[in-house]
Amino acid sequence: MKTFTTLITSKIGESRGVARIWLEGHKLLKAGIKIGARYSLQVAEKRARLELVPLDSSADSARMVTVSKRERHGIITPLLEIRSELLRQLFTTAEKVRIVIRLGRIAVTAIDRDERVTERLSRLRHKLQTGEPLAVCSLFHGGGVLDRAIHSGLARQGIDCYTRIGIELEEPYLDASLRNNPMLWREDSFAICSDIRDIRRGDDIPLCDLVIAGIPCTGASRSGKAKNKLLATEDHPTAGALFVDFLDFVRYCNPAMAILENVPDYLTSTSMMVIRSVLGALGYRLFECILDGNTFGALENRSRMAVVAYTEGVFDSLEQQDLLPLRTKEATLAEVLDNVAPDHESWKPYDYLQLKEQRDMASGKGFRRQLLTAQALGCGCIGRGYAKARSTEPFIQHPTDPGLSRLLTVAEHARVKTIPVELVQGVSDTTAHEILGQSVIFAAFEALAVMVGSKLKWLEVSRRVALVA
Repeated sequence: MKTFTTLITSKIGESRGVARIWLEGHKLLKAGIKIGARYSLQVAEKRARLELVPLDSSADSARMVTVSKRERHGIITPLLEIRSELLRQLFTTAEKVRIVIRLGRIAVTAIDRDERVTERLSRLRHKLQTGEPLAVCSLFHGGGVLDRAIHSGLARQGIDCYTRIGIELEEPYLDASLRNNPMLWREDSFAICSDIRDIRRGDDIPLCDLVIAGIPCTGASRSGKAKNKLLATEDHPTAGALFVDFLDFVRYCNPAMAILENVPDYLTSTSMMVIRSVLGALGYRLFECILDGNTFGALENRSRMAVVAYTEGVFDSLEQQDLLPLRTKEATLAEVLDNVAPDHESWKPYDYLQLKEQRDMASGKGFRRQLLTAQALGCGCIGRGYAKARSTEPFIQHPTDPGLSRLLTVAEHARVKTIPVELVQGVSDTTAHEILGQSVIFAAFEALAVMVGSKLKWLEVSRRVALVA
């Protein structure tokens, strides 16, 4: 009878308190397993591998299993039960194992997922124990605002991190981060200015401990869908499939954690459904929430989806109740406004916006100008194209002439988002507003990182206690 190699993925079960693997069927017969054959269990600890080596009829072994038989519907096939404590000694956390049978020999190894989970957990624990900085893979890096917020939050818990890989399409944004975020970049950092889809990926991508990604929301935001006439987030011609690239880098960087941000509507997108499914299959659990700007101390009422994917074993869980604001919102806009002289050239009539508002009102549309005074309690969301002076974004009204208004300055824009203004130094006002407009509320994601860092700090302490014990 011809035989051939058989590969089986099997769960590790339990029988009378002892771990076991149960194999049966015609596939064993075709792989050369004979009823009545005896096998010795041999361990290759360095390779985390259990081998079943055939024994001749006269040999004996303390670690031995015998192939029995199962008859069903008149067909007799081999049945092999591997019942041994060795399974748990070799595959401590694995639920499944990979079994290869060739020419009557059997090799049991951890499946790729479990090996990767073990590797990333071991790497993270080692770095927390030794104080080595965590390596970050930053996708859609922008000007580095989100990364700086995460860095700042982890630093509050005594955990250092840096950008091992930073990918950004827009050269002025990446240059601004390289210039203004010296704490994020080190000698072994890779700064990549490219469309992420053009980057070759494979096993040569450096391993990282954390992936940070703000997937472009062009196709996910309500305004983006309306402008581009999209039925779904995934329909956007350039941004719709970028979640696939995010998942690719998670797979190859094998991080212990990933932090993802987007607009709140992204939580109900097909993209997010796929992300949940794939990350779950890779051994991650997900914490999902909406971070509201005002709640976390910002004057801008900007809400963002935040997702933390973490490997089970990094910490037990993340809870919304542990996510606490780090600052109190200013009482009014007056506290963050620059002293702009009444005769400054930035005050303009913007007649075309007034006319547009009148047309929108006449046609029953809900678009209104957002004219604010210094006494305003906050402002609405400010987007990437703020420098274009669009009708629904915040304008400051002239203190004495109601026909004049102005855009927020770059510094004011940064302050209402709680973003350190130095992050946009050295770029034009237009570019600065773009970097800020597509960024997050800094204090909100800093708070998220503080929560994550507190859990990691607990892991570090528990690890040290275990080592001492």
